[in-house]
Amino acid sequence: MGQNTPLRNLANFPPERNKIETIRILKEVPKAAAALAELKGIGKTLPNHSMLINAIVLKEAKGSSEIENIITTHDELYKALTINSSKITLATKEVVNYRKAVFTGFDFVKQQGFLRFSDILLIQKELTGNNAGIRTMPGTVLKNDLTGETVYTPPQDKQEILDLLSRLIEYFNEPANEISPLINLAILHQQFESIHPFYDGNGRTGRILNILYLILNGLMDIPILYLSSYIIENKNEYYRLLNQTNKNDQWEDWILYMLKAVEVTSLQTIEKITAIKSLLDKTIEKVKAESPKIFRKELVELLFEQPYSKIEFVVNQLKVERKAASRYLQELERIGVLESQKVGRETLYINKELFELLKK
Repeated sequence: MGQNTPLRNLANFPPERNKIETIRILKEVPKAAAALAELKGIGKTLPNHSMLINAIVLKEAKGSSEIENIITTHDELYKALTINSSKITLATKEVVNYRKAVFTGFDFVKQQGFLRFSDILLIQKELTGNNAGIRTMPGTVLKNDLTGETVYTPPQDKQEILDLLSRLIEYFNEPANEISPLINLAILHQQFESIHPFYDGNGRTGRILNILYLILNGLMDIPILYLSSYIIENKNEYYRLLNQTNKNDQWEDWILYMLKAVEVTSLQTIEKITAIKSLLDKTIEKVKAESPKIFRKELVELLFEQPYSKIEFVVNQLKVERKAASRYLQELERIGVLESQKVGRETLYINKELFELLKK
């Protein structure tokens, strides 16, 4: 799609129902909905939602940033969240910012039951670490990294961008009613990415809005759907179909792609939660059997909430003195539950089995 190719009229939103409710789409909606419902249910089986939210949100943060070619490692991320250090890479900082932005958006949805224009601005600000806000300068185009060809030209006029974004937010907050919220998810994501309202962070902001929309519509309770994994594995198709809707006003393949993304990643996340729950139960039994004097369920759960732990975390969570906290962690290392690592002046204790599980 060249720079001078006319855009689909983005103001004509939402699309006509005959374009977004085809027979193929309506056949696929129940599959994605069933997988998502199973994920919502199994998420409640863990005793502490924090351990699940932290684990999955961090994976989503890493994956979503990788789509934008912001690459970091799990090890760098957990260290950045555990130690007080300014010596973290820019890529790691951006992923940590994504995690923070997810939690900010989650708080808005939980407390308000809707999202405002200012909320989305704050989410994007936390992601990028700047106050640039809505694009005001013309000239923004999206290019093919390999060929340099302009593949899409988003709206250039600031007032047009604001008008389009205002309509999108209104639709975002409306009850889904007759149209499946999973179909709405696909068209909202396409519209947001096509408006491309910011200088930076549009893709990551859009992927956060996906999760918040599912929570807003009761399809999830907590932000644990790892959609970025599917997009990474099918990245070329993602951009091809996204652009195809603007070029040809053809929605079916794009919506089918997003429904498959929800279904596949729901099932993958269910597997991950099941594995975490199994490892938690196994670790509880191991500590009970081999170190009964220090066993506390809250202690083991902390190691799953914070795969990289330290004395301060135990002190704050269990309300014990530093000496006792240190003894607990050293004993857990002795029986092979934890592995210590010196980082500067601090000693971190890594739940190695959980860390390896989360890396997969």
